[in-house]
Amino acid sequence: MFSVFLVVVVVWVFSVCLHEFGHAYTALKGGDYTVVEKGYLSMNPLKYAHPVLSVLLPVLFMAMGGIGLPGGAVYIEKHLLRSRAWDTRVSLAGPLMNLFLVVIIALLLRLVLIPHFPENSLTYAFAFLLQLQISAILFNLIPVPPLDGYQAIEPWLPIEWKEAIRPIAANGMFILFIIFWYVEPVNNAFWSAIFFVSDQLGIEPYLGYHGFELFREFLHSLLPKP
Repeated sequence: MFSVFLVVVVVWVFSVCLHEFGHAYTALKGGDYTVVEKGYLSMNPLKYAHPVLSVLLPVLFMAMGGIGLPGGAVYIEKHLLRSRAWDTRVSLAGPLMNLFLVVIIALLLRLVLIPHFPENSLTYAFAFLLQLQISAILFNLIPVPPLDGYQAIEPWLPIEWKEAIRPIAANGMFILFIIFWYVEPVNNAFWSAIFFVSDQLGIEPYLGYHGFELFREFLHSLLPKP
């Protein structure tokens, strides 16, 4: 169980760094030179980490539902970007990095782990990581602030729409958490989409679910016994 937990957390932290690096690198190309002095191009997790948003909440979401919650954050000086199109590209660059990892992990599973280590904890861990990356893409592209899906369309919205959305923007993640946790059809549809993508990539969804169970069992073993 510990090996699954360790692999999942280490690779997930790397994926958060890669996601944020994608935002920062694209912002640099688009005109925001400040990302260099802020250290966002270093792939150093300490540059993106927030104790609650980057560590506690993502691990909690993984344990509760196996969803890859966005964890890091880079602060882009949007006024320095050359156009609204660059603003949208910056927002979509992060999920594109997750898509890159989906391809790499799927290839690793299909070509190496599943053929040679079908019942190995490493196989289960990477199958779970595949589902986390897929979920991170789908979740991040929901057009609700502060997620990347909203940030991608926000530059194109009328001013009055932006003003109307601004008061609820800070509560966007909380609202989504409530919906995903309490509205079962939404949760089921989300997971059906994840399993469908995994299946299309040739990875049986049960492998990722088994990795999720091992991950959650290790976390439960850390809790004090009654």
